[in-house]
Amino acid sequence: MSLIARTALIAALGVFATASPAVPVFPDSDYSEAVASVGQVLGYPLGSRISEPAAIKQYFEQLAASQPTRIKLVPYGQSWQGRPLFYVVIGSEQHISQLADIQQKMQQLANPQHLSERDAAQLISQLPASVWIANTLHGNEISPAESAMALAYHLLADQSDHTARLLANTLVYIDPLQNPDGHDRFVSRYYATVGLAHSADRLSAEHNEPWPNGRTNHYLFDMNRDWISLTQPETRGRVKVLQQVYPLLFVDSHEMGGDMGYYFSPEAEPYNPHIQPNQRQSLQWLGKNNARWFDKFGYDYFTREIFDAFYPGYGASWPLYQGSIAMTYEMASARGHRYRKADGDILTFADGVQRNFVAFMATIETASQRASELLNNFYQYRRDAIKQGSSGPVRSYIFPAERDHAGHIKLTAILTEHGITVGKATASFKACGRSYQAGSYVINTAQPTYHLIRTLLDDTVPMDKEFIARQEQRRANNLPDQIYDVTAWSLPLMYNLPADSCDRAVSVATTVVSSDRILAGTLINPAPDYGYIVPWGDMAAARFASAALQQGLTVKSSDLPFTHQNGQQYPAGSLIITHADNSPQLAQQMPQLAAASGATVTGIDSSWVTEGPNFGSVNVKTLHKPNIAMLWDEPANPLSAGSARFIVERNLNYPVTAIRPAQLVGADLSHYQVLVVPASSGSYQQALGNAGLATLRRFVERGGVLIALGNATDVLLAGDKPLLSSKREYKVREGEPKKAEQDIRVAGSIIKNPEDYQQWLVPEKADPDWVPGFIARAKVDQQHWLTAGVPDTVNSLYVGNQVYQPLTIAAGRNVVSFAAAEQLLAGGFVWQENREQIAHKPLVMVQQVGKGQVISFTQEPNFRAYVDGMHLLYINAIFRGAAHASPLR
Repeated sequence: MSLIARTALIAALGVFATASPAVPVFPDSDYSEAVASVGQVLGYPLGSRISEPAAIKQYFEQLAASQPTRIKLVPYGQSWQGRPLFYVVIGSEQHISQLADIQQKMQQLANPQHLSERDAAQLISQLPASVWIANTLHGNEISPAESAMALAYHLLADQSDHTARLLANTLVYIDPLQNPDGHDRFVSRYYATVGLAHSADRLSAEHNEPWPNGRTNHYLFDMNRDWISLTQPETRGRVKVLQQVYPLLFVDSHEMGGDMGYYFSPEAEPYNPHIQPNQRQSLQWLGKNNARWFDKFGYDYFTREIFDAFYPGYGASWPLYQGSIAMTYEMASARGHRYRKADGDILTFADGVQRNFVAFMATIETASQRASELLNNFYQYRRDAIKQGSSGPVRSYIFPAERDHAGHIKLTAILTEHGITVGKATASFKACGRSYQAGSYVINTAQPTYHLIRTLLDDTVPMDKEFIARQEQRRANNLPDQIYDVTAWSLPLMYNLPADSCDRAVSVATTVVSSDRILAGTLINPAPDYGYIVPWGDMAAARFASAALQQGLTVKSSDLPFTHQNGQQYPAGSLIITHADNSPQLAQQMPQLAAASGATVTGIDSSWVTEGPNFGSVNVKTLHKPNIAMLWDEPANPLSAGSARFIVERNLNYPVTAIRPAQLVGADLSHYQVLVVPASSGSYQQALGNAGLATLRRFVERGGVLIALGNATDVLLAGDKPLLSSKREYKVREGEPKKAEQDIRVAGSIIKNPEDYQQWLVPEKADPDWVPGFIARAKVDQQHWLTAGVPDTVNSLYVGNQVYQPLTIAAGRNVVSFAAAEQLLAGGFVWQENREQIAHKPLVMVQQVGKGQVISFTQEPNFRAYVDGMHLLYINAIFRGAAHASPLR
């Protein structure tokens, strides 16, 4: 949209752009008219309107075009909806002209194994400091993106000595909008609610976004949790470009609740122990200088509360494990133009824009003043990491890679994207007293990314014991714990892939693993007489099944393992595709299906098996191409709905139809074979009512597969005729439960000790304590069709406080159950009482209802789409569940 058209539109709508204080404001600024302001380019003053992604891009493009010697715009990717992702870099004319050389030298400094101390010192003396300021990762956190424009304008237009000094030795990288899809969703919906005047009332529609709100990206992912698993294209693009630039400081600018003030570093406890002392010292420097500037402006702030530095998957965490200094800044959000705080003060959108801007300027000043120290610390971090990896207790990790070929390829590719060198052994070898086959994966830890390697691959990163003791005391006083996120994220555990650690480096010839997550599959005996077999057990086989069904092939799947006369043993779930069932073009379709899916496809000349079911057995089912529906919109949890859909659509390239609860009530679902119910943030019973619950029952009874994720299991227990014969448990009480008394006087009692007193405080019917998140070990029933291709044990993220009773053998099957208490904890931390209560309880339940199947995952198999070891169970529930239902076809 042109400036004239945009200005005319804003003038016509009037209220959409409001008067605001001049932004930015900074002491001694002297702005040149040669640099266009936001108002001149977009038609409204900065801070008076929330800018759409296209407008933000337009402003930065104008700056880059008009000031090419001092700012460069660099694309680095695209969002799911095709919006461009880009950053700009601002610096002196000299530094911008030498940008490619500067980035090359930073890459040299980041690899100290190839540098002498003399060469490193020379690089440090030549290089400028660098700051990367990332904005609006959550699309409804609106002020940071505008502050990015304020900062760029100020750095380019201000002619003061202060700004000149900063840019003389500092490069400033600005990623103005990390989540354009979510931000566009917020902006369009926000202005759709605005009336004659902007309302500051927190009850107003302006301040209460419709589902799924603007926080998440297109697939409803919270991308501030995605930095270890790299599931989203936005995250992958950033991780790639940050390893080209290696900024010394990284700011992730966010917003928080409107009644709060402003937060910056240092972080709250606990700290991840792989964050080094000089990094924590640098966070102190930054916090003190930020505070100095906030004091000058009279802005309140807080530090060391709420936002910790333990989980490595935040945007403000990941750069720390590359040697940079990373931090979160959080501004109280107006979540619109005006917001009335609890104390009656009015917080404005422009307030947030200005305060972020001041924090950014303070950070750049610290970088400029501490340039030499920050460069030296970065180099020392990566040099010392190599030394620690070569002399520490863990000097290598080895993946035996004896199963789940596709899972190993994906995980090692992701580690490669993180900047970790992974080798694939070309010969068998021994390490730490164990023998390994060729094809095993090896990671020697003497790398600059040593701390990232340990953080991602260790079963548990330990929390500070004193911090845990304080949390136990808070629980005893019925206060919430201060653990901000999950306590475990070990990638080998979440992928359910065995990984051994060794106290010696591995010496074996290897090939370096690439960042390709899917490698071409293999087709053996491409022109067979009878057909083809695809062994089940990884996502490559699942991708093959998805593509084959969508191409109209008839595909069968065995419920039991079998041995073919070719001598090959095939696991339960293995796919059988025959010439007799398919068109004459089958042989021409196989090469592309094998290559694209990554599966191993073997042609067979006979159907004869020497052990297990023949292909005409009742234990061999035909996979039908299911139409999959998913409940979408309130009360579904957006994160659960998004990841559940993402796994099917983007991992399998299989379509899902999203249906809102209002349309499901009384709907004819006969067109669908599978209905997925994501975890909820509210009550499905209330949203669906009796009519909706009746619709679910009819769907299952006629042969549908109903899959409930996480706490959506509750809807299966609802109503007069529950679909699942389980119950949700209260917290376990020790001793005799208290009886509810109606009289104002009660019988006397004796409390003998502090333990009895604590039990007295617990209500008779209380929920189990909330579990922030640990990796739980579970046992798999190998005799059920749902667990085909799944190993004897799996690992699941356990988050929340839902515990369900096992099904009786007469009602159904508990096909996956949590391990015994002493074996339950695979990684992270869990309260002991929860550990004991969760033990042996069901993780996955199956119950036949009429002609259909009801399947409950009591914990989400798709949590953040990074518990890959659970994904095959989810895929089995969809495709094999539909094969085991018995509707009229």
